[in-house]
Amino acid sequence: MNRQPLATRTVRSQNTSPAVMSQRIEPADGLDDFPTPPWATRALLEHVLSRQDGLSTLCCLEPACGAGHMARVLKEYFGEVESADVHDYGFGKVRDFLGSPYESNSVDWVITNPPFRLADRFVLRALDVARQGVAVLARTVFLESLGRYESIFRQSPPNIFGQFVERVPMLRGRLDRTASTATGYAWFVWDRRIASEAQTRLVWIPPCRKRLEREGDYPN
Repeated sequence: MNRQPLATRTVRSQNTSPAVMSQRIEPADGLDDFPTPPWATRALLEHVLSRQDGLSTLCCLEPACGAGHMARVLKEYFGEVESADVHDYGFGKVRDFLGSPYESNSVDWVITNPPFRLADRFVLRALDVARQGVAVLARTVFLESLGRYESIFRQSPPNIFGQFVERVPMLRGRLDRTASTATGYAWFVWDRRIASEAQTRLVWIPPCRKRLEREGDYPN
């Protein structure tokens, strides 16, 4: 009998599960519009930068703002938030962070969820633009690769690696309260107030989604 192997049947079944199908995958020429659930941004401010005072007196740039889901949360904490994106999503300025350079040390913080394929360049540009710190939301696997180690991490490792213990579901072009994902995410933080020779500190972001979600975070 020509019976399909059990292992093959199992893999095919897993590949159609909602979690796997909602992995963050985007064509090379796409805009990579994967909105950040607002609670994931609040988690940065509550659990990773929670010991830092005076954010309400500082300015922050969100250079890949999309429809503003992250920028609106940043306004809950920072005194001033500037938002921009290479595409017109109806929120913030239309400006290419990589193609239209900002002045060096022109804002206190740069905080963003950049297009994954451009994340290396976003980090390098942000480190030049920010006076105080940079926080980038990226897949956990952003830690990997020889090229990234040579271009960023060897000379400028993040001070803090904030790993979510909960999954942060992101879907192309929309927020969905019921979505799931198979992709792990973390906050990569460079803070100039921490000694540059200090070792990268691992911070676990505890289960916090239910506590940090707010009414109005998701469209009806």
